[in-house]
Amino acid sequence: MVQIIEQFQKCHVDHPVAKFFGECTDLKIKLDRCFRQEKAIKRKANFEESKKLKERLQAYRKETNEKDSDLTQSL
Repeated sequence: MVQIIEQFQKCHVDHPVAKFFGECTDLKIKLDRCFRQEKAIKRKANFEESKKLKERLQAYRKETNEKDSDLTQSL
């Protein structure tokens, strides 16, 4: 991906006016695809992490509720 970014930046430097008329469009499309793939990977990782956090939170709530019910029964 770094190579595509460098090529895209070089294209903009080499073609200061032509970049407005589609000279660097192919590189921009490749760059956008890479960013989309990277975002999808991060989104999936974040989703998995949130599932783990939810499970831990539910277990904690269940444990806390059980302790509270034990405490109120002993009173």
